[in-house]
Amino acid sequence: MQVTEVKITPVNNVSKLKGFASVVFDNCFIVTDIKIIQTPNGAFLSMPSKKSRNGKFRDVAHPLNMETRLMIENKVFEEFEKVTGEKLERRKAVDVNEEQKAAEEVENAEEEKVDTSDLLTAKEFGY
Repeated sequence: MQVTEVKITPVNNVSKLKGFASVVFDNCFIVTDIKIIQTPNGAFLSMPSKKSRNGKFRDVAHPLNMETRLMIENKVFEEFEKVTGEKLERRKAVDVNEEQKAAEEVENAEEEKVDTSDLLTAKEFGY
């Protein structure tokens, strides 16, 4: 499986949330609404999620192994840096609990409401 296209939608004036990514795999499968989050321990991707009945967020789609996650991160971070000119601090070590907490903070933050109306649909993306 290869990442064949990445589209970035930067977000300004938001502390941890740096932007959104849409990723196409093998020119035939798209995953949208991937959040690019920068924390003091480095940047990571928060996969698309939805809030469950118990109030916790669950990923809708996510990589099943670290090799795939790092491949996606590298492609997304590379494209983010091209589009924005902003260098992301790469994470030093993976702490899944810390990443989940940071992702939930971004999801729940009242002051960080982001207009996602300009994110591309699959049709607008060209598929």
